[in-house]
Amino acid sequence: MLLDEGVITEEQLTDALTKKQTSDKKLGEILVSSGYTTEETIAKTLSAQLGYEMVSLASINIEDNVLRLVDASVLRKYQMIPIGYSPTNMNEIRVAMVDPMDMRAIDDFSIITNLQVVPVITTSQEMFIALDRFYGNSEAAKVAEQYAAERKAKTEAQQVVDLKEEDNISSSPIVMLVNSIVEQAARQRASDIHIEALENRVRIRYRIDGALYEKGSYDNQLLSAIIARIKIVSGMDISEKRKPQDGRMTLDVDHVEYDIRVSMLPTVYGEKCVMRLAQKKALTRDKRELGFDQHELELFDEMLSHPNGIILVTGPTGSGKSTTLYTALSELNKEDVNIITVEDPVEANIVGINQVHVNAKAELTFAAALRSILRQDPDIIMIGEIRDEETAGIAVTASITGHLVVSTLHTNSASDTINRLINMGIESYLLADSLVGVIAQRLVRRLCPECKRAKTPSETERKMLLLEDGQDVTIYEPVGCPRCSQTGFRGRIGIYEILKVTPRMKTMITNEASAEDIKKAAIEEGMNTLTMGVRKKVLEGITAVSEMIGVSAEE
Repeated sequence: MLLDEGVITEEQLTDALTKKQTSDKKLGEILVSSGYTTEETIAKTLSAQLGYEMVSLASINIEDNVLRLVDASVLRKYQMIPIGYSPTNMNEIRVAMVDPMDMRAIDDFSIITNLQVVPVITTSQEMFIALDRFYGNSEAAKVAEQYAAERKAKTEAQQVVDLKEEDNISSSPIVMLVNSIVEQAARQRASDIHIEALENRVRIRYRIDGALYEKGSYDNQLLSAIIARIKIVSGMDISEKRKPQDGRMTLDVDHVEYDIRVSMLPTVYGEKCVMRLAQKKALTRDKRELGFDQHELELFDEMLSHPNGIILVTGPTGSGKSTTLYTALSELNKEDVNIITVEDPVEANIVGINQVHVNAKAELTFAAALRSILRQDPDIIMIGEIRDEETAGIAVTASITGHLVVSTLHTNSASDTINRLINMGIESYLLADSLVGVIAQRLVRRLCPECKRAKTPSETERKMLLLEDGQDVTIYEPVGCPRCSQTGFRGRIGIYEILKVTPRMKTMITNEASAEDIKKAAIEEGMNTLTMGVRKKVLEGITAVSEMIGVSAEE
């Protein structure tokens, strides 16, 4: 069908069939993972060829009596979900399927329900999210009950032995529960999972688009087993419960590989675990996806074209600095360029770039690694973070001697960055000579396009947006729908303040001008501040005034 529609070529099909011989994946999954097509294209092709309706499960509501027709384990096995009775015949049930030609699935569903199946088509990504949304909590509760029943019959030592032995067996209730927590987080686009020990329960929260949402609560008897399982998978010491520990693990969710950093911290009621999820491919994306407008893109490209100098990206933790740096490096990553990075830790592996992981125990600090890197004939050096005077000094020296250095710094604005480096002990004339530009950034949540609601700004909002009397504008506010999990927001976008070092700026830096004076001069030369950037996004209907408040408060 895909060949007939011209979606794939004979060569791509042959390649996928060759890969299929050594893989247990379906042919469609191999075509998608090889980048030859997408899940949506396959679904649309099936829909056109078979004449079945294609549905979006993200915004659909399913009645409880329909959800109770078949057990969730059967639905997950066949990747199907009932969505409602046929409007003309109560003996027919509409069932969303990833593979509508799976006759065994249709037969099993008919035998269990005694209803006639009318298949409709959806993608596997939407299917997994829908199964989590409608059955995830009940499945997790079932697993928790099963574990509590087993726990009564076993000692704690025996439970730990079981967790180790069942490292490759997914039937253990706790293994299933931990996998379920991580999989649901990944499908809901969470960046972090918090597993917290409270007085008489275990609370599970996900950080989605920068905000925390409670997603589950279990009996506190489960805490020790959940923590032990995570420690085993992430390579920590199970017996150590009094000290903080760090670990790392990799998990495949819906054919996407996630790199997960794990942190354990002893608290009053037990250990708290935070897992940070990062898709290996998500950190390297097209610059246009990050939120730069056309003018900002041109400035960024101009900075990256410099053969030597320092480019700094600044902002608080979680403001997207790493994504901006990785995106820039991916673009600069050519065969004739030697790029070396020093990071703590390496957040994503990029083919063709030499990445060094800082290791304090082996005395491989940022400064020590940088000194060695300079003897490795680099063209571009990326420093994960400038933390001290020594690292800053080597970075400036490297940039003056013909290398392009990109790095991050924790400062609030682009102009503050210059004073911070001078306070670190960098001579102002050296800084003026080496600095190419500074990008300060923040992330704000995007309004969900499905449910955002137009409104007329209030008097307070008009003042914040600097609207003139009589100026008529429409802004939008969050509402909440199934597609955005009732939050009103879906995804985030970058807000940027780009300070380009012009001849006038160089003179001001050499004369150690104040951050305020540098900022005024930069605005006169056309720089947009973070507040200006977020105001523009509000007026364009991309974000809400509530997101603007946090950014404006800093200034």
